[in-house]
Amino acid sequence: MANAVPVRCPACLRENDYVTPVFPCACGTPVTPPLDLAAPPRELTHRTWSEAWVTVRCAACGRESEWPHPEVGCGSCGTVVLVPVHPPAPAVVRTPPQAPQTSQTSQAQHPAEPAGGDVRTEPRAGTEPRGRVPGSPGSAPSPQGPGQGQGQVPGQGQGPGPGPGQSGQPVPRPAFRPVTIRTARDAVATAALYLRWLGFQDVRQPDGRPIPSAAVDLRAPGLVAQVDPTTAPAGVRAVECVWLNGLTASATSVYFSLAGYTQDARTRADELGIPLFVMDLTGMPQPVNDPADGLVATGA
Repeated sequence: MANAVPVRCPACLRENDYVTPVFPCACGTPVTPPLDLAAPPRELTHRTWSEAWVTVRCAACGRESEWPHPEVGCGSCGTVVLVPVHPPAPAVVRTPPQAPQTSQTSQAQHPAEPAGGDVRTEPRAGTEPRGRVPGSPGSAPSPQGPGQGQGQVPGQGQGPGPGPGQSGQPVPRPAFRPVTIRTARDAVATAALYLRWLGFQDVRQPDGRPIPSAAVDLRAPGLVAQVDPTTAPAGVRAVECVWLNGLTASATSVYFSLAGYTQDARTRADELGIPLFVMDLTGMPQPVNDPADGLVATGA
């Protein structure tokens, strides 16, 4: 068990003992959030979804996971105090040093070239002779015509290209790091992390009293998402509800489910263009229809 550390309440200045929690990593190694005791604690006045989690890196496997932000309640005035945490240090990529190129290596790469003097070689088909710049006197004209370089597709370079998510090309992004799902709250947290990985910003639960429902509502600019952590497959009504919510907000509608979907729900989602994702207990969402595949490929 970790030792207790003193945390001073910023409201009444009383010191409260706080025991750092221990969380199990996916590799089985116990990890603890690295507390920053040099930074002053902060009073929690308004709880938000983004500030409720902190990124912790496992020292054994290097996996980064989202865990609850350390906090302690003051025993004197009842203030909830957020304990500062060190952010994970950026990973250092080391490349092996390259061996210097010797004269023997250079001669082995170009065995046909003499050590000195002019090199006179016949140009290969489709290439310019050495020492000549394309378009200079004596150079062969380009078969593509003026204004088009080699390998350039006609029509490109004449205006701005399509924006993100409009070309249909895959968007490069780092690999998604899943979070093991143990509770319904873990399922909501995983869906929020996945939506941020897709490119949606400020993913959160809307303020106010939630509507009584088994699914949890997530919102972001241009996004309406439903997360269903129950053990029953999502039906047609659930798909149509998230579609109507997205239609009202002029936003993209997305649905996440732990238990999958009925066949009628998948058919209806394909008709409405609703991306459907299913999550397993490892915390890795998987697309189950074409709109979901398109969202993963192009991003937000």
